[in-house]
Amino acid sequence: MIVFYAMVIVFIIGYGFIVLEHVNKIDKAASALLTGALLWTLLVIDGPRIMQLNLNSEWLKYSADSGLGTASEVMDFITHHAVIEHLGDVASIIFFLLGAMTIVEVIDRYQGFRIITDRIHTTNRIKLLWIISFITFFISAVLDNLTTSIVMITLLQKLLSKQDNRWLFSGMVVLAANAGGAWSPMGDVTTIMLWIGGQVTAAGIVKSLLIPSLVSMLVPLCIFSLVMKGATTRPLLEAGETAEFIPYKERVRILILGLSALVAVPIFKGLTQLPPFLGMLLGLGALWIYTDRRLKRKHFLDKRKLSIVKILKQVDVASILFFLGILLAVAALQTAGHLNLLAEWLDNNVGNIYGINLIIGFLSSVVDNVPLVAASMGMYEIPQVADPGFMSSFFVDGNFWSFLAYCAGTGGSILIIGSAAGVAAMSLEGIPFFWYLRRITLPALVGYLAGAGVYLLMFA
Repeated sequence: MIVFYAMVIVFIIGYGFIVLEHVNKIDKAASALLTGALLWTLLVIDGPRIMQLNLNSEWLKYSADSGLGTASEVMDFITHHAVIEHLGDVASIIFFLLGAMTIVEVIDRYQGFRIITDRIHTTNRIKLLWIISFITFFISAVLDNLTTSIVMITLLQKLLSKQDNRWLFSGMVVLAANAGGAWSPMGDVTTIMLWIGGQVTAAGIVKSLLIPSLVSMLVPLCIFSLVMKGATTRPLLEAGETAEFIPYKERVRILILGLSALVAVPIFKGLTQLPPFLGMLLGLGALWIYTDRRLKRKHFLDKRKLSIVKILKQVDVASILFFLGILLAVAALQTAGHLNLLAEWLDNNVGNIYGINLIIGFLSSVVDNVPLVAASMGMYEIPQVADPGFMSSFFVDGNFWSFLAYCAGTGGSILIIGSAAGVAAMSLEGIPFFWYLRRITLPALVGYLAGAGVYLLMFA
């Protein structure tokens, strides 16, 4: 059992190195990769003892519901079943991120975003913050919070020149993207899980969470509006770059094709039930073929700058490896049963469904919300017989499931590494953990609690 507890200690130490990146001068990707690899190594070292705790439902199914198995069976489960299954989940996120970042970069290289930024004329910080926040909130419901944050932060880089401005605006983008994703069945991985799992319906989650999610965005937005003042300044064009670098019609085509590729991902998911990353790669492939054909036919296009092969070389590999490491670390804890043990402890010691969900929201700012929601879905089943009492909260669209979607979706905004949108902002803008903690965490926390309070007033 020493190894079981050692895994928690290793995760905490690794998390600390990630948080203190600017102090120890070690890139967060290196700390995440080391943490993830060490946790799986520890799990293998004492696998038989850990699996006999029967904290992993997949292991119980694998071992014919007995939870007992030989050392070789345990090793086979960990190395050939658990690792491969989690690697598939992690890879789907990595490829999704890679495809989305590439499509956004293509649109940017072809100056497609300038069509949008040229129509935003205000230089008032507060007004611009409200415009960006509401656009993010509603786009996130159609796309997802990760893709939306990548698109909006890229837009901010065209609208704002000062780094501090962009950091604060980017922080608000994270809050708005997570809030917008919470009330839509396609806006966040956790809402997709609950929707596909049958715990919520599309109409039910929109009806119950639109107002609380909107409140969770409006409260921090109002707080920032009280402390912000002055005007913004746009960044200067790069050397040799002019407004005519790409003809207007070509920019429009690329913008439409790129955004269509992004918007088509949830439609692709709904029609085929295939993982979203395949839809993202499908869109990227189509855009790639189009741009290659245009580069051959149009003499005014600069192949050195606009080729997707060149664009791919500029992708931030370190950020992708950070995602890989942190997701593998959480997957190891999930396989060993730490997250299920935490869920059971909450059920036994808290009991109240609203209290459990609020705590899950806080935990999602530290641990990925996907395994937390997965653990909750595994602990509670949808009742088959009508029950007007406690179990009614677990029916389809019951209070437990809808409030779980809200808490898991918006709670990750409290810390910058608590959501995919936050990690994307951290990577794209280089936002330090402690800067976010000082400037964004408190408004995010107030917004999270305010939205939760509105939900409780509406449905509790």
